Amino acid sequence: MATNRKLGRPTDHRISMLRGQATALLENGRIKTTVTRAKELRSVVEKMITLGKTNTLHSRRLALSYITKEDVVKKLFDEIAPKYAERNGGYTRIMRVGPRRGDAAEMAIIELVE
Repeated sequence: MATNRKLGRPTDHRISMLRGQATALLENGRIKTTVTRAKELRSVVEKMITLGKTNTLHSRRLALSYITKEDVVKKLFDEIAPKYAERNGGYTRIMRVGPRRGDAAEMAIIELVE
């Protein structure tokens, strides 16, 4: 991640928001958010899935330091990462769904590829 988007947030708030969204995406398989957040979230989630492919104690602890729920980390290492064992990246898909009603922000659905 050479340059990351600031998303109009202070550093600690931005990191916390991305952690929460990454946890929700890995837990549910898809979430709806703005296009900019989805593009930033993609790099975070892809790194977590790549980490999950090497099932060691060290990689599990690294994932636990970022993902906020232990059961989501267990799901990542037991179900999600083995599904992508032969795939080299490209674990997520971003689909634009049009503007948000309140402020016309461009919305998108980010989901894990089957």
